[in-house]
Amino acid sequence: MLRRFYGGVHPIEHKDLTEQKTALPLSEAPAQVVIPLSMNGGAPCLPLVAEGETVKVGQLIAQPQGLGAPIHASVSGTVSAVEDRSYGGGGRMLSVVIDNDFQDAPCPEGKRRNSAAGLIGGEIGKLIEDAGIVGMGGAGFPTYAKLKGAVGKIDTLIVNGCECEPYITSDYRLMLERGEAVIGGARLLSKVLGVQKTVVAVETNKPDAIELLRAQAEGKDDLHIQPLRTRYPQGSEKQLIQMLTGRRIPSGKLPVEVGCLVSNVATAAAVWDAVMEGKPLTRRYVTVTGGALRQPVNLIAPVGTPVSWLIKLAGGFQMPPDRVLLGGPMMGTPLYDLDAPIMKTTNCVLCLTGDEVSKQDPAQACIRCGKCLEVCPMKLEPLFMRMNVEKRRWDAAKALHVTDCIECGCCGYICPARIPLVQSFRMAKAALRAEESRSGTGEDREEKQEEKEAAEG
Repeated sequence: MLRRFYGGVHPIEHKDLTEQKTALPLSEAPAQVVIPLSMNGGAPCLPLVAEGETVKVGQLIAQPQGLGAPIHASVSGTVSAVEDRSYGGGGRMLSVVIDNDFQDAPCPEGKRRNSAAGLIGGEIGKLIEDAGIVGMGGAGFPTYAKLKGAVGKIDTLIVNGCECEPYITSDYRLMLERGEAVIGGARLLSKVLGVQKTVVAVETNKPDAIELLRAQAEGKDDLHIQPLRTRYPQGSEKQLIQMLTGRRIPSGKLPVEVGCLVSNVATAAAVWDAVMEGKPLTRRYVTVTGGALRQPVNLIAPVGTPVSWLIKLAGGFQMPPDRVLLGGPMMGTPLYDLDAPIMKTTNCVLCLTGDEVSKQDPAQACIRCGKCLEVCPMKLEPLFMRMNVEKRRWDAAKALHVTDCIECGCCGYICPARIPLVQSFRMAKAALRAEESRSGTGEDREEKQEEKEAAEG
């Protein structure tokens, strides 16, 4: 029986711009890709190539130091630099820059399989680790580590195909065009975890994807396709777990604590590619959309492709954008350099006009309407958290569970005064992290980091 989660909103979807457009490989490949060496949770990777070296598609070019995921070349060509470059998170990061030779010469190390029947869970997990797969729903945590920390502790695997953010259709197109890979990858993940129950959750605004996935899963009872009514932020793992199982994740805990693991449909497809095709994660589906673009599209792009190149392939700007985001309008991050590259976690480049942004003069005074309390899916009190943040009362904000905020943006979306609530909560979290860092000795901090990594898998 399906449950309900508290709060949530129904923003205008705007998916009609791209939902009927097949995702295609780039019609023109970029002359150069810039591959950041930190695209996941954990420490930045150590580069294994140097300027002047020749690389092939899928070749290992950077290895993690501790918790992390290896990084592979997304095009063949010559390494022109290993240096700090602009990236989508803001600032600069050590990156491998590859001049494309336009040959897409593959690295011969990958092994294709007709069946995974002979593989045990540990072998599949190793293939996932070597392929550099991370959570592609946005979090970017290394998938092998997430699986390792959940083996023997969960009974339910949830594959997330909700894609509830407005504008984004990359997962939707993936489910339509690569349904076999999504279902096959889900079954490979369940084999690693040793679970008997796997649920693929898809919102009802994608009826053709639901029908196709059901056809792919037909004939076996190990996997269930579950339609969910459309509601934001249903794709958040805490809300998704509550909807499907009725279980609630305690404050500060992970899904494994309630016997669940959530994986995105794009991650499942990447697992299929790694195990069955012998391909590491070097490409991903990206929606390039928004009213500022001439021809919004879905693309299959090499990791490291400059955002400016994707915008060019979407016909360029038909008017100056008010803002460009990586991700959707609710949780996306502002992009200040269009030459920054897409990463493993980039599912959307969103170019919004002023009309789409719902502009208003500087934030008005709070009128205590309480709407932010009604829509918060975590049952927090954004109004009072904001009041304490304004006065730099970090401990008071912490007591109100500001660290449990999932930054979904529902409170800011519904606020009639257009107060930037989420931004203030991010500031509070950063201040609390800095305070915790200052309060401990170096040894204490190392011990805390080890505990955190152990908890995360």
